[in-house]
This record gives sequence, structure tokens and C-alpha cells, in this order.
Amino acid sequence: MVINGATGLYGIIGNPVRHSLSPAMHNAAFAKLGMNRVYVSLKVSDIEQGIAGLRALGFRGVSVTVPHKEAVLPFLDEIDSVAEKIGAVNTLVFQPGQDGKVHLCGFNTDWLGATTALAEKVNLQESRVLVIGAGGSAKAVGFGLIEAGAEVIIANRTAASGKALADWLDASFVPLAEAEVASVSADVLINTTSVGMEPDNEGIAVPPAILSGFSVVMDIVYAPLETRLLREAKAAGCQTLDGLAMLLYQGIAQFELWTGKEAPRAIMRSALEENLEKMWDSSLQN
Repeated sequence: MVINGATGLYGIIGNPVRHSLSPAMHNAAFAKLGMNRVYVSLKVSDIEQGIAGLRALGFRGVSVTVPHKEAVLPFLDEIDSVAEKIGAVNTLVFQPGQDGKVHLCGFNTDWLGATTALAEKVNLQESRVLVIGAGGSAKAVGFGLIEAGAEVIIANRTAASGKALADWLDASFVPLAEAEVASVSADVLINTTSVGMEPDNEGIAVPPAILSGFSVVMDIVYAPLETRLLREAKAAGCQTLDGLAMLLYQGIAQFELWTGKEAPRAIMRSALEENLEKMWDSSLQN
């Protein structure tokens, strides 16, 4: 690809951001479709100054990751109704306004990631889903599941935050210690916490003994790609979904928002897997 004065600028802002797999995914998609566009990682500490810089530099689309998904809201011209409900934005679209200024609209595609992947495995309208965690990822995942017609149970170690999320979703809540009880009637389990993420590879969010009760187990962690939770679930006879599934599908939604074109899904998934493997090999060598 030749980068020149006509190259469309896209990127991801966050802190930290250097290990993001999004550049590999989106640049592979741009290349596949022959689009003169580039996607870069940008470490941003001050979100107000960061947004001003993106406007001035002529960026067309940007992904937003931690810690800016909520902090970015005051600096937008418009917020999509779904993103407004969730209270967080992970996708920015820059458009020329009628006043000649850059108009910035915020969207949230995180909620689509898990539900789109799960919909390929189960009928969510007839499913009961146990969501482990009560943070930002759990909020987006839970919202998507409710929108898809699933019944949701939130399980969290800290009761206050777990109950608050369950109330917001109009879902049920159980203490994490009682997840085994909830598993008796749930079809799907989703881990939205960081338990099991490198370097805590042997961490697992729930006792392995309860996994056989689920038809599908999903983990949003993707480093390592096969967490202990997924290994144990596979051994228990469950269908499994790794963390790249959520990253891929939210990225597909972003790409299509930015370009209006159908995203090359297989190419994007392949780029994610290839670059995750490189990242993993590099970490082992260091």
C-alpha cells in the first residue's frame, strides 16, 4: 500500500494502546478492498486534546478503548441512541457538517460483538445467559443480550456493582459464589472479566465442575486465545467462543459504519489470529 496525501486516516485511541490488534484487522480489510486508507494506534492521555487533534488532522474514523469510552462523551457533537443508553462509545465517525466544521458522532459496537458471535451458535431469544462480571464489557454484552431477547443473569464477586448492573439491565443477579446454582438453568456462560488473561493463564472465573451444564461458553479474553475456561469447557463437551470473536464482530460493525461496504470477515479474522500469534511469540521471547 502506498500512503500519500489522499490516504484516509483511521485509528484507535487509548492508554495503553500499543498492543492493540485493531490496526492489523482494519488495515487487512482496507488492503483487501483496495481502499487507500490506513489505521494507526494512538496513545492518548488527554482525551479533550486528543479529540481536538483528530479533528484538526482530518481523521475519518476512530476506535476508542480504555480509559476513554466514557470520558469522550462530552466532546462529541452527537451520540447514537444505543451508545447513549449504554453510556459509552467505542467508535467515532467524523463527517463534514453543514457549518463547514467537522461533525463528530459516537457509536457503540461492543454490544454487537458478543451477540453476533453467539447468534451463530444458539437462538438467543430462547436462551438464558450467565454473564460473569459487572464492568464496562459486561454492561455492553448484557445490553446486547437483552436486545437480542435473551434472559440474563449477572454474577459478580462484588454484590453492589453486580446488583446495580442487573437493575440497569432489568436482569437477575447472583453472587459469584452462587454461580453453580445459576448454571443449572442457564444455557450460555460468558466471562467478561480479565480472569485468565496473560500472565494469569491458569486463572478461571468459575469452578470447572459447573461447565458441563452449559451448551456454549464464551470468554472475551484473547491473550491467550484459548483460556483455561475454554479448555475446561471444551473438555466438558461445550461449544466454545474465544475472545477474538467479540473483537472481530465489533470491528466488522465499525468498518461498515466507516466505509458503507461489507467487511471482508475472513480476512479480518485471519489478520487477528496471525498478529496475536506474533504478539504471543514476542512475549515468550522477552
